[in-house]
Amino acid sequence: MSWPGSLDGRFPSPPSEINRKIGQALHDYAMIKDGDQLALAVSGGIDSLVMAAVLAFWRRKAPVSFDLCAITIDHGYWRRHPGVDNPAAVISEQLRPWGLALRVESAWGAPGQAQSCFHCARDRRSQLFSIARDEGHTAIVFGHHRDDLIDTFFLNLLYGGNISTMKPKQLLFDGRLKLLRPLAYLSKEEILTLGQLWRLRPQPNYCPYADDSRRQTTRNIIMAIERFQPDARRAVFAALKNVRAEYLP
Repeated sequence: MSWPGSLDGRFPSPPSEINRKIGQALHDYAMIKDGDQLALAVSGGIDSLVMAAVLAFWRRKAPVSFDLCAITIDHGYWRRHPGVDNPAAVISEQLRPWGLALRVESAWGAPGQAQSCFHCARDRRSQLFSIARDEGHTAIVFGHHRDDLIDTFFLNLLYGGNISTMKPKQLLFDGRLKLLRPLAYLSKEEILTLGQLWRLRPQPNYCPYADDSRRQTTRNIIMAIERFQPDARRAVFAALKNVRAEYLP
């Protein structure tokens, strides 16, 4: 699977090793097929902005035809900070040169109504499911990367009492809807490399609970492990693809 060239010469192509990993993930999980209608979940963070840009590149040169619809769920927290720019407007401005129009949807419920980050994420996903069902999208695409999958594994292990993580491709509703994570083989560092290359400007997370969650605690634990074993993330990700169920109780 080859990687597409630059978008009308305006944006440089990614480094070859990053290209290879993205193409490998798309190929390994047969993520996109001809005629797919992809709803891109764009929060405004660097991960989702890079995801949208990557797929805009791919759409122009891929051997299959598919449509992209960028969607952001506005929780309204930014309105509590007088003088700040509307994040949706800044996101829209950045996606336009990539040939993507941004659709803005107000989040279900009032700001601060969610009981936890888990409930907020669940409601946001349910809202995206509803949009996809009502409008015929075949897939919802997230910007989760390799480190997110590792974080989720530890989160479920330490707090959920189970061994699981997010899958690069997941089929729901008897296969009628796909959840895709085309950046699943990239590290956070590689995501940041693409963001800098394309001069993408991530938007602040104005949620008052953004830095107070079990996920952040889990990341701190992994960082502590890395002080003793710098290659821990690579090893854990390899282990997730090499599960020996016969040796588990």
